[in-house]
Amino acid sequence: MKSSRRSFIKKTTALGAAASLSSLPFSLLGNIQSDPIKIGIIGLDTSHAPAFTKLFNAENPKPELAGFRVVAAYPYGSRDIKSSMDRIPGYIDQVKEQGVEIVDSIEALLQKVDVVLLETNDGKPHLEQARAVFKAKKPVFIDKPVAASFADALKIYQEAEAAGVPMFSCSSLRYQKNVHAVRHENKIGEVLACDAFSPATLEPSHPDLFWYGIHGVEILFTAMGAGCESVTRFSTPDAEVVVGTWKDGRIGTFRGMRSGKHDYGGTAFGTDGNLFFGPFEGYEPLVVQIAEFFRTKKSPIDPIETLEIYAFMEAADESKRRGGEMVMLREIFQFNS
Repeated sequence: MKSSRRSFIKKTTALGAAASLSSLPFSLLGNIQSDPIKIGIIGLDTSHAPAFTKLFNAENPKPELAGFRVVAAYPYGSRDIKSSMDRIPGYIDQVKEQGVEIVDSIEALLQKVDVVLLETNDGKPHLEQARAVFKAKKPVFIDKPVAASFADALKIYQEAEAAGVPMFSCSSLRYQKNVHAVRHENKIGEVLACDAFSPATLEPSHPDLFWYGIHGVEILFTAMGAGCESVTRFSTPDAEVVVGTWKDGRIGTFRGMRSGKHDYGGTAFGTDGNLFFGPFEGYEPLVVQIAEFFRTKKSPIDPIETLEIYAFMEAADESKRRGGEMVMLREIFQFNS
């Protein structure tokens, strides 16, 4: 994150196809410090918070997670999403059982920790919360959704870079075994196409796909990579279908299921065969990536790709508003730059 803010904005407007701010190879074991890296959590309104704490604070953690300790948490994220608020008391009890101190402000938290997990389930306050973390110069992982609008997501990445603070954000589905293998292990050769799916339940305070559709869209982009140029959306009584066209002519689709019980997955099609994704395999693969990020201060994901995910979802909303017309992702970038 050493390029200027001006150059970063220029790259995001152009979709940043040729540049990567943060894609460097990493070692899962890294250099474990004798003193643990102290982790603070903002937001105890999601199951991710106690789940991540349990992995980091285990009596005998995996080698990749050794050298860390969640030491403090500020419970409040959403104050207007009842399904999130109602979970806070129970999650407070769970993390306290893991030896975590509960504090009464983000400022108090930041004085006690080296790095931050921003776990607030509600994306609306993420920009304000992230600004406090950036001011304190603490590396931060921001859980999905990175924000409740593309405009706020772009501001978060721009302000992190301007402050010189390492950050990244993603869905845990990015690091499921087969999803990761298609992208990073050449499992099926060159990826020709991908069809991804996930639940896509709604939260009125967030754009349509940002709440749960993000999981399936992240699967799609993990397989396909950045470079989507246009989006067309179709609605059925039980699903939202979004078709993306990549600059090299490849087609990727996301199907967001509205009703019934559905898993997370998809199929990637490559020059050397096909590979099915799913089912959900838990949070540990993501937490291992977070640990490596906290050690190296290097994001495993190019910010351009993450921003393109949110532009894809916002373009899908715009396509629906226009009755299924094709929407170019550059419209989303240009409008918000």
